[in-house]
Amino acid sequence: MHALITDNAHPLLQFGLESRGYVCDDRSDITDAEVRTVVAGYEGLVINSKILVDRDLLDRAPRLKWVMRLGSGLEIIDLAAAAERGVHIISSPEGNCDAVAEHALGMLLALANHLCRADREVRRSVWAREKNRGFELLGKTIAVWGVGHTGSALCRKLAGFGMRVLAYDKYRPAGYAADMTHVEEASPETIFAEADILSLHLPLTAETRHLVDAAFLGRLSKPIVLVNTSRGAVADMAAIVAALETRTLLGACLDVFENEKPNTYTAREAELYERLFSFENTVLSPHVAGWTFESKRKLSEVLLKKLDTISKKNFVYPLINP
Repeated sequence: MHALITDNAHPLLQFGLESRGYVCDDRSDITDAEVRTVVAGYEGLVINSKILVDRDLLDRAPRLKWVMRLGSGLEIIDLAAAAERGVHIISSPEGNCDAVAEHALGMLLALANHLCRADREVRRSVWAREKNRGFELLGKTIAVWGVGHTGSALCRKLAGFGMRVLAYDKYRPAGYAADMTHVEEASPETIFAEADILSLHLPLTAETRHLVDAAFLGRLSKPIVLVNTSRGAVADMAAIVAALETRTLLGACLDVFENEKPNTYTAREAELYERLFSFENTVLSPHVAGWTFESKRKLSEVLLKKLDTISKKNFVYPLINP
């Protein structure tokens, strides 16, 4: 059996696959176009975000048994076409949910205390204490929209902050937060009326694309802080920029963007992002929330365990620590 690794996975993944009898080709620099020319020879395919597993790719891979996703987002995979062909899709949201939750909290704390601006100023010997007076999270109401692996991880980490934590997930049955006594299961109406901070933890689907748009923001009863560490297209960037300009948003912490390839910006996008980058009440990062040293290993551990479940094997292998 042969497996193709198309991105920079932890060495544990290749070690684990080879221990299970796979011959692995580690080609982390391979392009999407190149994958399509060679995928016919593989039973397994490991991807991150640059490879689109669409119907065309699946048609070119008659031997393919499984696709491993280093992370959680499945919008790059045609799930229906994979199901038709009996190809197992193995994702690993459990592997980096804590990393994303910590990053969301870090961005929020940095925004609340003007840490990015204060750091830049102190390095220039500017000592502007009053200008950089922040606000405390204690006593604020934070809403977590989407309570899967990452949303749940954030809810758990908020336990010690003295905040009111509202949670909403359309697809989870009532009682999903029963083990988190500090969390209230809330309706969208309650969130719009009472939240001071909104943190998004949603997959990108036809339903969630541009969920946060001008109409959504218009339902808020007061200005809030928006945190998005999920998918860029869940929020309409034009609406976010406009809301920052009108102070409908008091601030934004964004790890994800609708276009994450600056060299491909259209003229309109370039102008839009230039406006976004001009705000001081924003904290921005390049889609790295789930990208820690620990999560890199955890993702591989999760994928290997799930592969064993699919193959109905209880595989034990020695751990390595590269």
